Amino acid sequence: MTIEHCLVCFAEMMPQMGWNTLFSKENSNGMCSECYAKFEKIEGEACQKCNRPLTNLAPQYRVGDQCLDCIRWEKDDEWRGTLERNDSLIYYNDFAKEVIAKFKYRGDYMLAYVFAPLIKRKLQLLTFNLIVPIPLSEERLYERGFNQSEALIAASGHQPNQLLTRTHSEKQSKKSRSERIHLPQVFQIKINIPNEKILLIDDIYTTGSTLRHAAKVLKEAGAKSVTSLTIARG
Repeated sequence: MTIEHCLVCFAEMMPQMGWNTLFSKENSNGMCSECYAKFEKIEGEACQKCNRPLTNLAPQYRVGDQCLDCIRWEKDDEWRGTLERNDSLIYYNDFAKEVIAKFKYRGDYMLAYVFAPLIKRKLQLLTFNLIVPIPLSEERLYERGFNQSEALIAASGHQPNQLLTRTHSEKQSKKSRSERIHLPQVFQIKINIPNEKILLIDDIYTTGSTLRHAAKVLKEAGAKSVTSLTIARG
């Protein structure tokens, strides 16, 4: 797909000339350099379980190479080993929050192409057999017009495997942290998936509750492993 204007600020895209960009604009990430620079990539020391940056995290909220949240999840017999690891691409800073909100809540499907190059590069480093979007309930899908997780997968050149369905519930954004962690199970699976290595795709990792609930259903259906990739780490 050729993108002539920045999908965020609508400025005309002026490609930097060179052998990699001379013949095509297909490699564009859909953003001008000024907007792209506002994304903060997650680099350096991070939690080995959820990719939470550890550099500026207070000592009481980490133990070794893991954050306290992940240690608590893994101490719980119900959730231990459910989600092997999450990788996130960028910090959930104010700019990322605005772009994701425009994509997710205001129906701007094309913004999936902003994130696609980042996802593509990361996918080359991950091991999986099936890539699965976090589903929306029928009510939420009707409200938004599309599933943002499916859009991210499709924009990245992959086929989403729609293994999961979801029961309608109150928006996650309206729940407290404790309410998110103690959600009732909202996911169901259509088939058994013995020995599959599943990669879940979602937009934001906040508490990890949504991804772990989905991973639990997948593991119960026979999945060998479940990891996740999210755009932002909240």
